[in-house]
Amino acid sequence: MSANQTAALPRWIDVGLLPLWNLGVAMGVAGLVVLAIGQSPLQALTVLLQGALGNARGIGYTLYYTTSFVFTGLAVAVAFHGGLFNIGGEGQATLGGIGLGLLALALGPLLPAALLLPLLVLAAALFGMVWALVPAALQAWRGSHVVITTIMFNFLAASLNVYLLVNWLRPKGSMSVESDVFAESARMPALHEIAAKFGLELPSSPLNLSLLLALLACFFVHWFLWKSAAGYALRAVGSAPRAAHYAGIKPRWQIMIAMGLSGALAGLVAVNEISGVQGKLTLDFVAGAGFTGIAVALMGRNHPVGIVLASLLFGVLYQGGVEVSFELPGFSREMVVTAQGLIVLFAGAMATVSAPMFGRIYAALKPKEPAHG
Repeated sequence: MSANQTAALPRWIDVGLLPLWNLGVAMGVAGLVVLAIGQSPLQALTVLLQGALGNARGIGYTLYYTTSFVFTGLAVAVAFHGGLFNIGGEGQATLGGIGLGLLALALGPLLPAALLLPLLVLAAALFGMVWALVPAALQAWRGSHVVITTIMFNFLAASLNVYLLVNWLRPKGSMSVESDVFAESARMPALHEIAAKFGLELPSSPLNLSLLLALLACFFVHWFLWKSAAGYALRAVGSAPRAAHYAGIKPRWQIMIAMGLSGALAGLVAVNEISGVQGKLTLDFVAGAGFTGIAVALMGRNHPVGIVLASLLFGVLYQGGVEVSFELPGFSREMVVTAQGLIVLFAGAMATVSAPMFGRIYAALKPKEPAHG
């Protein structure tokens, strides 16, 4: 089937039915793997859903994971619309954490939360943006492929974080490779703490106001990409760079804009993880969220609504997977990761494999137009 025929699928199939089909196939294959190790797929699925969505605490953890995945999924999507494949979300989030951590340690004792928290958000976004702009400039002006340079910058960011923590930010006499604890004014309020102020009792969880920031980021990305002139120019370069150049759009600057915005979004992971949960700069606070964002963006068709839904799915998998590894004897954490990987493979990386089949079915069922003669 040709690419044009596949592209002719109506939107309700392309962004609705096709992802659901891929997810169903992925869950079926994962169920076969669970069955092969002597476990019940139905029991594993029940425990997973119960652990992720069955109570308020589980929902809090699920939405906490979802928040980080929204940021990194949006980061990948913005770069993709500019014709770029940014796989440097891990490094950009790490630099966001370094920027947030340095500012929190410096100004935490001096400023109230109302002034400090917005500054921390800006610092995380700015450091992530600057880290992404270097590979962008290398591609725009030197021809270095952004995939290669962003991979390299992931390792550089991790090494820089280790260096700063070991040599500069670790408290004297401490054996733990982490910074000093932030002042209370640098902590993003947790949802259960906010609820308590209104007389509502919620179980403690890492869910914090970063969730609201993630939703605002979704609205911003949608407005920027589909409602603004700058977003139109970026998508034009991503779709047809040569045609955009002849139309007067400068591709080099669009590369810088796409990667800068992408890095800023990835940097916001630090707000959720460092300011919202850890309360200090640590070694591996990103914990793979940057790479998960790639699968999230693929599953979500690089659209903010789809990214929110895909992020929620991966939040369920992460939180529910922990519960499965605890509740089912013989079901190790490695098996949970294997099941998650299969879902990434079928629902993310192989998202278009079933498109030709749906195209043929749609073409067969579509009413024939009357011939004109």
